[in-house]
Amino acid sequence: MVGNDRQTALRLYLAVGCGAAIGSLARFLSGYVIVSLLGWSALLATAFVNIVGSWVIMFFATLTRPDGRIMIGPTGRQFVTGGFCGGLTTFSAMSLDTFILLFEGDLGLAATYLASVVVLSLASAWLGYLMAARFNRLPTTK
Repeated sequence: MVGNDRQTALRLYLAVGCGAAIGSLARFLSGYVIVSLLGWSALLATAFVNIVGSWVIMFFATLTRPDGRIMIGPTGRQFVTGGFCGGLTTFSAMSLDTFILLFEGDLGLAATYLASVVVLSLASAWLGYLMAARFNRLPTTK
């Protein structure tokens, strides 16, 4: 039994680690596209991944809850929520961006940025919930 518990734990750790690696790479590539290719602000890159990540985690969590449409085990759930979304989103970068704006004396932009990202992330999560809940109610085809 102990060996089986270790295998289960190892699968969970690997799932979270692999999900985080993929999420981190997606965050990096998003930033590259937004900043380097489109020439937009790095603030938008951070906001983008946080807003998208909020939608993904709520959409997925709603689809895979006990009464959801998709049944998935703890390893798959943690791959997406703890791993991918944890690697994709970045509260620490948002905090750094906000403090840089404060240190530069741009209190208005710092407050607007922080409030906007938080509100838009919550709105995105709500939209993810509504979309997945609606999908959960669709009739199944067999």
